[in-house]
Amino acid sequence: MSGKTAPAPAPSGLTGIIIAAHGRHYLADVDGRKLQCVTRGKKTNIAVGDVVNLKMTSEDQAVIESITERKTLLYRSDQYKSKLLAANLSRLFIVVATEPGFADDLISRSLVAAEAAGIEAHLILNKTDVADLLPKARERLLMYTSLGYPLHEVSARADPEHAVATLMPLLEGQSSIFIGQSGMGKSSLINLLVPDADIAVREISAALDTGKHTTTFTRLYSLGEHASIIDSPGFQEFGLYHLSEGMLERAFVEFGPYLGGCKFYNCRHLIEPQCAILTAVAEGKIAKFRHTLYGQLLHESAQTLY
Repeated sequence: MSGKTAPAPAPSGLTGIIIAAHGRHYLADVDGRKLQCVTRGKKTNIAVGDVVNLKMTSEDQAVIESITERKTLLYRSDQYKSKLLAANLSRLFIVVATEPGFADDLISRSLVAAEAAGIEAHLILNKTDVADLLPKARERLLMYTSLGYPLHEVSARADPEHAVATLMPLLEGQSSIFIGQSGMGKSSLINLLVPDADIAVREISAALDTGKHTTTFTRLYSLGEHASIIDSPGFQEFGLYHLSEGMLERAFVEFGPYLGGCKFYNCRHLIEPQCAILTAVAEGKIAKFRHTLYGQLLHESAQTLY
């Protein structure tokens, strides 16, 4: 047996990056070598993208001893629990399409989550070849581009070369995640951007013993030495019960110019008199839909039980 596959004697010297998670089972990449990992006890606070310290337990298995300090952490939460999506991200790409219809609620919630976590957010409009639906999609996305979020138009199916040429420079030097509802073509884009993505998924699935359920777990693909892309399962809802009032008001970028301008220092921007945010909404400077979502998120944050 070669020295490369022998168990590492010093746990403090072995670090890896979590590239997939399924239940309480994880897969770590240690210098190109894949190790099946578990946590000590019942802790499951590990996210794909985490850099972890490992202790070998067999030739291809290890225990996660600790997590190194995270730069960022993206997660969603409902009233009872939170679900980690990914750690150490620098960019988030929300994939929408001309068809089927996309949900503004999910887009806005994703943007709020990115702002709260300190992650740069971008929008990708896929299926631009569906010409008759393109103007309507662009019009709907104006709400977000007017706030400063970049929009990148591609068609994975009709013009794959252009899609790769558009997106690849945005991924260089970044740790990125692609999220979106099912049917938006997110998997098609990942397959264009990641050589042998299907093979990698099969390997991960086999290592984690997940059978054919390859779309149910989050996984990380390396795009060379200084870039990675994380693909998360499609989901329809993005709960943000974990965000406090202060985090929420700062996560709506359009609120920024008006914060501090309210009569009351503890203004919640809902029904208070002489509220700078409400005035901006009335004057059309803040979209009513976005302010309504803010109120909804405030209500959700007050329901948290965990």
